[in-house]
Amino acid sequence: MNKIALKGVRIADFSIAWAGAHIGTLLSFFGAEVIKIETRLWPDHTRRLSITSGETFEDLDRSKAFSYINLNKLSITLDLSTEEGVALAKKIVGISDVVVENLRFGRMESFGLNYESIREVRPDIIYLSSSARGRCGPEKNYVGYAPSFAALGGLSYITGYEEGPPSQLLGEIDSISAVTSAFAILAALYHRKLTGEGQYIDLSSSDVVSVLMGDVFMDYAMNERAQGPKGNKDEHMAPHNCYRCKGEDKWISIAISNDDEWKSFCRVLENPKWCMNDKFSNEKNRLGNRKELDRLIEEWTSNYTHYEIMEKLQKVDVPAAPSLNSEELYHDPHLKERSLFKEIEHPLIGNQTVVEPPWRLSDTPPKINRHGPLLGEHNEYVFGKLLGLPDKEINRLIEKKVIF
Repeated sequence: MNKIALKGVRIADFSIAWAGAHIGTLLSFFGAEVIKIETRLWPDHTRRLSITSGETFEDLDRSKAFSYINLNKLSITLDLSTEEGVALAKKIVGISDVVVENLRFGRMESFGLNYESIREVRPDIIYLSSSARGRCGPEKNYVGYAPSFAALGGLSYITGYEEGPPSQLLGEIDSISAVTSAFAILAALYHRKLTGEGQYIDLSSSDVVSVLMGDVFMDYAMNERAQGPKGNKDEHMAPHNCYRCKGEDKWISIAISNDDEWKSFCRVLENPKWCMNDKFSNEKNRLGNRKELDRLIEEWTSNYTHYEIMEKLQKVDVPAAPSLNSEELYHDPHLKERSLFKEIEHPLIGNQTVVEPPWRLSDTPPKINRHGPLLGEHNEYVFGKLLGLPDKEINRLIEKKVIF
């Protein structure tokens, strides 16, 4: 029988958007109970807008983006601008193990729900604040989203076509921040299990980005060399690029790392004369003439589909993979075999396709149990069952719009 890795762990989730909200979702895959604390006064903007598709929603419960980002969670509604709302939030924190928040700097302090205040309620709490530049230092007031995380962290500057402008990076940066945050919480839970101590985790999303490009910073520190966009160029491999194929916006990635792969590649091309040219006879020469090489290769790839080239090259152990759009990813045989996608039923949206957790663990497998929550869907469970409030008191708080 499979175990539930985070069984008994409860998270009070004050986060919004993606970089903050996805943290609890990742931990919920392993069994953590995540209570998303919301309000109708200022709902999570992903309930109103899907940045990826451009859709907007009048009904706060019909956003596919929100549902996906907040899978498995519970939702309650509380007006934290009221004393009674804050008191109830502290009661929820009192029965929780972790607090997650990514609100604008000073917001949790204004509610009286900052780390110092929460420690009075739960001394061993693990409290993670996710922000653009951290909660201390001269840039602590910076408000940020994924593109600014990538820009301030440095990744945008080195991403793009060679000699072109920096690239704007979007939701993938939020995902990286969320994964890092979830890992930090797991480490803190382990530390608390050993020592009984809680922790305050001050996570800067732009620092998370910088950590992933340490070699670039070391290159500058040691060699005074500031790297810029390289496109698909590799320091050692050529050919190493994405080449146009037959069809509209179809591409194939090819990466050749040694002379044996090059010879196999040339045989697939039926050894045209240019393959025998001294310009391409070894790795060093191919690197020095990469632009001409790329042009010649694309003259060949443009005659075939990206799948045809993949099959031709992979048969002879030359690394090649098609660049797939969303529809092709959904129908890809390898991803189907890996069970990447899962169908879930949402009471208002209907059938929704979501991406399964990327990990495969034998003893404690992650699991998607349900759609993202409807706004305030679990008020009765949290306030009644968990906090033990009588129905009369709950109704009074609803009428007073504390639970709202």
